[in-house]
Amino acid sequence: MHALEQKILTEGIVLSEQVLKVDAFLNHQIDPVLMQQIGCEFAERFKDCGITKIVTIEASGIAPAVMAGLQLGVPVIFARKYQSLTLNEDLYRSKVFSFTKQTESTIAISNKHLCNKDTVLLIDDFLANGHAALALVDLIEQAGAKVAGIGIVIEKSFQDGRKLLDEKGFKVESLARLQSLENGTVTFVR
Repeated sequence: MHALEQKILTEGIVLSEQVLKVDAFLNHQIDPVLMQQIGCEFAERFKDCGITKIVTIEASGIAPAVMAGLQLGVPVIFARKYQSLTLNEDLYRSKVFSFTKQTESTIAISNKHLCNKDTVLLIDDFLANGHAALALVDLIEQAGAKVAGIGIVIEKSFQDGRKLLDEKGFKVESLARLQSLENGTVTFVR
């Protein structure tokens, strides 16, 4: 997706050969026009999959997921990373390791919002090692729902996440695929 790649080149900051900072438009400050374009792109790529729900993890996946949900006309559920007084029973739970934060979190979704009749599109901001996507898949499988595909805003193709998800047979659509962050420079898979 050209607009996303241009935004990465102009506003992304390479912090290391493993970390790209995109807080100017995706995961701290949000560019709503870009998010709308991202939502339209995901909707187009998954329009024939019978999606009934979109699932993401709080917080950075919420904006692109909501925009895709708006385009597809389906509800968006975000897995909570912490326990809450209002989200405390009848939960599907899974554990996820965050590459960026180097911590493990328990994520949860209420079983009131996801059931075995649902066909789910997963959306997340980054794909690195695949742990977040697999934790979301686990929640969806606990509900007996079907995973139609996985939409990723930015994929770090130099890490193992794509390979892991491909091996498990998931349809993965990434809008920007990073080949490398070496020497402080972003290069894309072509």
